[in-house]
Amino acid sequence: MEKEKELNIYAEKTDEQLVALTLKDENFYAILIERYEEKLTRYILRISGGSKEDVEDTLQDVFISAYKNLNDFDPDLKFSSWIYRIAHNKVISHFRKITARPKTVTYEGDGQLLNILASDLDIARDLERKYTGEEVRSILEELDEKYREVLVLKFLEEKDYKEISDILEKPMGTVATLINRAKKQFKEKSLRREAQTLKPRT
Repeated sequence: MEKEKELNIYAEKTDEQLVALTLKDENFYAILIERYEEKLTRYILRISGGSKEDVEDTLQDVFISAYKNLNDFDPDLKFSSWIYRIAHNKVISHFRKITARPKTVTYEGDGQLLNILASDLDIARDLERKYTGEEVRSILEELDEKYREVLVLKFLEEKDYKEISDILEKPMGTVATLINRAKKQFKEKSLRREAQTLKPRT
């Protein structure tokens, strides 16, 4: 009980402060797990389309790997960028092994993605109708994996260019190019779908 009260006191600490505390007392790692469990579950699900079991296994691997490598954490990085990078790498290594498995990308609660992108893409002006969450998910499934992930990081995880650069280990200029190409591909596929929908039936 006393330990729980002590941990609650430290809940307001920054991630980086908690890393330093965890290196002295492993119990503090529970605060970081609680802080990132939901975020990373959502991120892994968004970029992998894995089953609930696959996502849970990957998440566990992420937290174990992060803990084992805390001594190597670069304080010049945000902890969030560092652990998202680990998650990104774990998804690539884990889901590459099961690529033959039928895959459906799931974006729970992301039905507003089109609206989030609209101000950047002018999609709202170009499209004749609003898309449902299911249709948005379908469009995202069609995107190249590298484009889907940068859209997820930028518009759903709300990461800035520096954070995305750190997560993907790519220069910021490359990140900017990827995001622009991703938005272009998203828009093209949206408009193509719109044209098919509006095509008169014969």
